[in-house]
Amino acid sequence: MIVTQNEKAVRFRALHEGPGAFVIPNPWDVGSARILAGLGFQALATSSAASANALGRKDGDLTREEALAHTRLIVHATDLPVSADLEKGFGDEPEAVAETIRLAAQAGLVGCTIEDATRDQDRPLYDFSLAVERIAAGAEAANKLSFPFALTARAHGLLYPNPNLDEIIRRLQAFEKAGADVLFAPGLPDLAAVRAVCAAVSKPVNFMVGIREKSFSVSELVGAGVKRISLATSLYRAAMTAFLDAANEVSNKGEFSFLDRCVTTPELNKLMRI
Repeated sequence: MIVTQNEKAVRFRALHEGPGAFVIPNPWDVGSARILAGLGFQALATSSAASANALGRKDGDLTREEALAHTRLIVHATDLPVSADLEKGFGDEPEAVAETIRLAAQAGLVGCTIEDATRDQDRPLYDFSLAVERIAAGAEAANKLSFPFALTARAHGLLYPNPNLDEIIRRLQAFEKAGADVLFAPGLPDLAAVRAVCAAVSKPVNFMVGIREKSFSVSELVGAGVKRISLATSLYRAAMTAFLDAANEVSNKGEFSFLDRCVTTPELNKLMRI
């Protein structure tokens, strides 16, 4: 059965409206996407860093065309809804964000995240007014699509020196008014901060698991008001950790005990339904 983009988009919206929270894991290639689908996850999201690393590149080094080509692989790997981490929208101006949204829809995505980080060390965040204009332009483009595309707005101020939770909340509230469907502040330091963010906005909040000592259980996040939980590069790093452990054992010890812990190829094939 072929699932249409509109059907995927409706399913994705419904996940945000249901009780509790849902986990949206982040595959980095076709195989990992199919395995996650086989494990029963209901939606997928790309990670810009994991996607770039999988291609042997650094986060932020992919062009818009390269990033969208990679997302197409994830989109077509399963029948699950897919949202993409599209960084700052591949341009500074609001129209660049709008064009990225249009192209994301053409790539088969049903949602994406757009951040307020500039990738400029001297000016790490967009000024407040421009940051809001960029989200407004993205929301306007999304609203013109023929299906309910979910735009997630990310406030990145907690990832830089002198973090200010009040400013993060001010930005998220402004992003909500500008038309964002989901709100996201990576790096929230504790559950009190998570609760404060969730209480300050009416749209669903995404929490990013993946930072040591700043990641919490599903039940704790649900209790704080979170609706969506993403994993960023966590699964990719976990896979690479196991890969490095095995490769180092072979290289340094000439031993193969890692095989005792390995899943079999038929087991992987069953999960991928191939």
